[in-house]
Amino acid sequence: MASRTSTLKFFSLLICSIAIVQMATAGDPDIITDFIAPPNGTVDGNFFTYTGFRVLVGGGPPSTAFKVLKATLAEFPSLNGQSVSYAVLQFPSGTTNPPHTHPRSAELLFLVAGTLEVGFVDTKNNLFTQTLQAGDLFVFPKGLAHFQFNADSQNPALAISAFGSANAGTVSIPSTLFATGIDDNVLAISFKTDVATIQKLKAGLAAKP
Repeated sequence: MASRTSTLKFFSLLICSIAIVQMATAGDPDIITDFIAPPNGTVDGNFFTYTGFRVLVGGGPPSTAFKVLKATLAEFPSLNGQSVSYAVLQFPSGTTNPPHTHPRSAELLFLVAGTLEVGFVDTKNNLFTQTLQAGDLFVFPKGLAHFQFNADSQNPALAISAFGSANAGTVSIPSTLFATGIDDNVLAISFKTDVATIQKLKAGLAAKP
């Protein structure tokens, strides 16, 4: 009887462990159909086609500011349930994609043209950086703060990022801290500075085009 009880406890623990691992590694929920059709629409080849990146063909890089074109659930509804999305990142010389996180997916970046300084910080505050050349791939682990910077003063850079979620989400660290109404005193204490400095940072972010 004791042996049977121990066996049941073992299998219960095993099942719980598997469930925890599945929850920890889960991204988008699995679907039980081939795809999720729109509630009031026709499903044909057009539903599975996204043309928003055509503007990139034959077009030059943006003149001054970093720009991102997305193909996520919001722009491309047929991605619903497919656990995949895409982004094209355009970096004029000297521009950056500020520190941010993607809470629901890792990011796999492919540098098509130019060079990029990239990096991320793990949960032990270790910084991992790399200088990418055209043709390189770099992975930013899920949920970790990361950035990209085109340090080349003469040439633009172009990258493509793939995500393991139709809606990876983006949390911009500068905007989250300084453009959401967090109390100036809280920020000043947290950054060991004064309120005037925090207000300057907020004003600078608000003035950014």
